[in-house]
Amino acid sequence: MAGMNFIDHVRLCSRSGSGGNGSVHFRREKHVPKGGPDGGDGGRGGHIIVRGNSQLWTLLHLRYRKHVIAGNGGHGEGGKRFGADGEDVILEVPLGTIVKDAETGEVKVEITEDGEEQILTPGGRGGWGNDHFKTATNQTPRYAQEGGEGLEEWVVFELKLLADVGLVGFPNAGKSTLLSVISAAKPEIADYPFTTIVPNLGVVKYRDFKSFVVADIPGIIEGAAEGKGLGTRFLRHIERNSVLLFLVPADTEDPKREYNILLDELRRYNPELLDKRRLLAISKSDMLDEQMLEEFKEELPDDVEAIFISSVAQQGLQELKDRLWQIINA
Repeated sequence: MAGMNFIDHVRLCSRSGSGGNGSVHFRREKHVPKGGPDGGDGGRGGHIIVRGNSQLWTLLHLRYRKHVIAGNGGHGEGGKRFGADGEDVILEVPLGTIVKDAETGEVKVEITEDGEEQILTPGGRGGWGNDHFKTATNQTPRYAQEGGEGLEEWVVFELKLLADVGLVGFPNAGKSTLLSVISAAKPEIADYPFTTIVPNLGVVKYRDFKSFVVADIPGIIEGAAEGKGLGTRFLRHIERNSVLLFLVPADTEDPKREYNILLDELRRYNPELLDKRRLLAISKSDMLDEQMLEEFKEELPDDVEAIFISSVAQQGLQELKDRLWQIINA
């Protein structure tokens, strides 16, 4: 999908409907001189509802909807006739979407399952008709309740991709190439930095018809937390991953330093990311002969398991998938 079509952040105004007023009415029948109150209730205002849809993976369809307005409830009528409820507005979103209050940042809604529905902005309640207020000492109440007003609020929709494995690495580390080889995804691949400018998802087929999902995010560079390169805008997409797969190419001069820079950028974005299980893959390892391979191993960090792979030469890929599957299901 083209980069311009991947939208993961949308801000809009959500306005629910107002409830209808209750009715003040009295029965008028030929042989009933004192019929009593029979005013009906007003209908509730329409809700703004968020629903999960597994067929969506971007918020593009909400980008140009700056105002979402639900219907107002109908007023009550005589004869205990209730007003109609206001029409709800349902906003379908990809799985992994959260909705925050634009001012406070409070998370109001989180959608993780297909078909899951949550009320974002509730409609105003319907007012009671005067039939509700009759008592033994007040048999002819001449008042009814007004409907509750709807709510208006600015909210922010944020998409965090749901994936089992998140690929983390510098530009040109081979993340897109790896994703294209182990899954059916077709990310753009080129020999210049920042070829990947939006996240890509790929489903990796495993043994016995099993599978897991891998997310490739745009490359991180030193200083991303300060906004360099593409910054940390897309790091939210690995917050839900079970495993972080770090990719360091075999032609790097200092693999330990490169790995530590990536770790530090994740820590500065969200320290909780460092609590996730990690695996280090040395890409482009077909460039190393046996002697170079042994020398390279001595330069690796000690606190993470490393696997040598080559996407082009198809080396170590099954071992990598086996290890990822074990960690995901640990």
